[in-house]
Order: sequence, then structure tokens, then C-alpha cells
Amino acid sequence: MDATVPGYSPGFKKPPATLRLKRKRPRRSEPAAPQPCGAAPRAPSAPARRNPFSSLDNAPRQPGRRHQGEPAPPGGGPASAAPFWQFLESAGEDEPARSVGLSEGTNVLALPEDLHLPVPTPTVPTSPKHEFPADWSIKTRLLFTSSQPFTWAEHLKAQEEAQGFAQHCRAAEINLPQSVQEPKLSTELRCAFQQSLVYWLHPSLPWLQLFPRIGADRKIAGKACPWAQDEALQQALMSDWSVSFTSLYNLLKAKLCPYFYVCTYQFTVLFRAAGLAGSDVITAVLSPTTRGLREAMRNEGIEFSLPLVEESRSKKQKNSEGNLETEVAHGPEVDRSPEDGKEAAPSDDDDDGFSWLEEMGVQDKVKKPDAISIKLRKEKHEVQVDHRPESLAVVKGTNTFTLLNFLINCKSLVAVAGPQAGLPPTLLSPVAFRGGTMQTLKARSMNAKARVRLAYEDIFSLEIVGPVLPHSLHSLTMLLQSAQQGAFSAVLYTYEPTAVFNTHLNNASAALKKETISKDLLKCGLHSKTLDQLSQVPTLGKSSLRSLEMKDYAYAWKS
Repeated sequence: MDATVPGYSPGFKKPPATLRLKRKRPRRSEPAAPQPCGAAPRAPSAPARRNPFSSLDNAPRQPGRRHQGEPAPPGGGPASAAPFWQFLESAGEDEPARSVGLSEGTNVLALPEDLHLPVPTPTVPTSPKHEFPADWSIKTRLLFTSSQPFTWAEHLKAQEEAQGFAQHCRAAEINLPQSVQEPKLSTELRCAFQQSLVYWLHPSLPWLQLFPRIGADRKIAGKACPWAQDEALQQALMSDWSVSFTSLYNLLKAKLCPYFYVCTYQFTVLFRAAGLAGSDVITAVLSPTTRGLREAMRNEGIEFSLPLVEESRSKKQKNSEGNLETEVAHGPEVDRSPEDGKEAAPSDDDDDGFSWLEEMGVQDKVKKPDAISIKLRKEKHEVQVDHRPESLAVVKGTNTFTLLNFLINCKSLVAVAGPQAGLPPTLLSPVAFRGGTMQTLKARSMNAKARVRLAYEDIFSLEIVGPVLPHSLHSLTMLLQSAQQGAFSAVLYTYEPTAVFNTHLNNASAALKKETISKDLLKCGLHSKTLDQLSQVPTLGKSSLRSLEMKDYAYAWKS
């Protein structure tokens, strides 16, 4: 029968899948006209042939196959005879009443623009907070955005820059009003901004980027390193570094320095003065650590704890006890496999563990594991966290002085090969110390236009690049609160090895008197409000702040 029909095309009888979806689905609400059985398909006539260069939406349609809700053409004429702008106007008028939900025949490209708006992220605090939690991680970059310009942070005068440095060295506390009316004309604001950008560094090698140090071989490779093959020069650098390190610890012990960082090519150490992070003694946290480093610390008599490992172990023990109680409650006759509960601890007496080999008479044929293998098995859970945030080690009290001597004499503290060979660790501090060099963070303001719904609005941004220490982050937010009228947002880029420094310490006491802390650390060089924030018990855990938003002088954050 196909041969008798002139112009018959199999492709017309079975159109492509795309054509079926776009032409058949919108007509599902209409009753389909029944086709007589045995009727041959009609051949398309030449005038009714569709233009292959036209889209499916503007193709001519018959009046009887018009979609529901589509306006009839004026004058009762065919739909194709109406001007095309009438279809655009009708489509625009029907958009507000159109349902946003996706139906079976909805064209995704023609959805209203409300679906393309960013999804609002949930804020952490349920009530307005006038302070964000302390973040002990180092930030590598800050990006502040606001609807108000940051012109006050541009092109500081020489006198304003010098005044900012003097305020930093004298630990001057600047208190700005809640809202600065003319930020660009406020000399006090601009000087305080310069003061908040200062930090201290050792060693200072201008042609090398000395932070971050973990994974920095590619950035340092190819740079001039005259000490790499000169042992005398390496000893001179390490001797000078030891003097600076000891100076920082003495300032910390005297509560004239609140904290400082030691950044090596393998791990990072944070020393905190007594009274900070809810602790009444000096604390030092190291991350990430390895079994070799921890074993060397034990051999030197340094007492430390692994809070995250202990926390995980206690949780597993509680879960196993809960499972045991549940099984006993259901019935004692249920068999319990060794894999369901806690793994049996290996025996301390290794000879007794292999005594059954002697009873069988095969003790000489079976090779016993050596003492190192047995010890590794016992420390399996501890070894599994090497190079991970869970390997965080905490040293407290007088053990921090032993840790100081250990780090000074530790040969593995400095790389022996590679681009960082012979380069001492980086010391970062918020206050001056012996051998330290004053450095400033790099600040740059930018203007851009962002599309908000159907219009473009001016968005102003301020970028801060460098090792942003915890006190600098808090100082900058206090300045922006006054300069930007209590409305700004910030994206924070964290140096990941230091994010775990926000872990809650076991002996941290939230009941420490603020009066005592403020009195003891009053001369450490930090603003009183910054000191109050850093004295709180850390609440972020293994995470760190990723974004901040202030609206109506209230904070919301995301970690």
C-alpha cells in the first residue's frame, strides 16, 4: 500500500523523538480525534509543507489545533495571519499566572526567571548575633562586598600610613562610632585600616613567598636559594631563626604576645597564651602530624593528647556498648560476631599470643611478626590518621617549653632536599619580636555591576591578600561595620591545614573570668573586643568560617 500512495515518506509516519515531544505533549489536554481503522495515511500536499528553517514555536498552526488559553487572532482570521508581536505580548501577559512547577510538556528554556535566581543559603544563628565565633585558622584571601563604595580604603596618604604603623607599634586602641558618615574623609578610619593590615614575619626573603609552606615547592622552585648547598649559611639561618623563635615564646609566656604560628613544610604549630581559647595555661596545637613525629615527641618526654582520636574512640565505645545493650535486651541467645562489636585489642604479651604454635610443634616453620609489626598493629588506629586533620596534637603547660627545645633541635623540621631545602620555618606573629620584619597585607578595591533580577546594580568589593591572622579578620570586620553602615558580606579562603585549630580543647573552661583575662592580656597588643572574642572557647570544631554576612549590624555566617 505504501507504493500506491504518491509522496509517501516513512519519516513522516514516524517523526523523530524530539519532534514528537515538542508537538504532541502540549496537545495531551485535547481529545485526540479517532482515526478510522484501515484508513491510509494522507500524503502531505505541497502548500502544507513546513518550512525547515522555521522553529517549532513560530510554525503556522491550524485554528482548530490552537493551545488552550491562546488568544484567537483578531478578525477571526487564521493564527498565522496575526502579527508576531501579538504572540509575544500575550505570552508576556500570561507569565505571572503561569505555574512555576514543571509539567510534562514544559519547555525548560522558557521557564520564568524566578527559577534561575540563586537559592538562599540558610544562616547558622537563629537569632541576631553581634559577634561571630573565633576562627583560629589562617586565611589566605578575604573578599568583602557591599552596596557602599570602598573608596576610603584607597590611596592612603603618607601621613595616614605612617600614623597607622605608629598606632600598631604602640598598640593604640581605636574606637570608631557605629556609623561613619563620610568614610573617605575620615582620617581616623583610614589610619585604623592601615593598622589592621600589619603582621610580623621571619625570615624575610623578598624574592620568596614564605607562606604557605605546605605544598609550596612549585612556587619556590627556580628561585635563587644560595643556602641550598652551603651548610655554613644554613646554620646561620637556623641560628637566627632559633633566636626569633625563643623571643616569641618569651613574649607569649609574659603575655605580651597573644599567639604566633610556626609554619614548616610538613606541619603547622599554633602557640596560644594562657587565657585564650578558654584555656588557663599555654597551649600549642600541631597539625597535621605523623607517627614518626609523635614518637619523637614521646621520646623527648613531651606529653600531648590527640583529642580528635580520643573523641572518635569514645564514640565507637559508646556505640558498641549501646549495640551490646540492645542485643542483650532482644535476647541473649543471639550470636554476636567479632566484626559487629569493638575489635579485640591485641595481647600485651606477644609470646603468649603465639604459644599455640609451640603446642602444635610448628613454631619453627611459621615466621613470627617482629616487634615493630606488632607495635604498628597496636597503633593501627593512630597511624591511620597520619597527615589528616584528625592527627591534631595538643601540648599544654610546661610541656610547651619542652616542645620549643624539641623544634629547635629537630633535624626533620627543615627539608633536606627539594626547593625548600635548608629554609627555616616561617614565623607569623601579630606583634613585634626579635628578628621579625614588619609586613602588610595587600588591599585592593574594585567596582563591578551585578545583575539582580532584571536590573544591574553597582557592587563594590575589597580584596585582602596575604596571611590573614585571626586578629586581623576581627579588626577588619569592626572597621567595615562602621564604614559600610552595618551591611556587608565576605568570602573567606582558609589555609586548610590550620582549619582544625578550632577544635575544642578538653580542659577548656568557659567559666574563666573575663576581668582576669583582660587584665592579664591587656598589654598583648590586641583590641579589647578582639581579645574578648579570642578568649572564648572554640565552637567551630574541625571546620572554619567560609563566609560572613552582616545585615543591620547583625552577623550570619557559614562554616
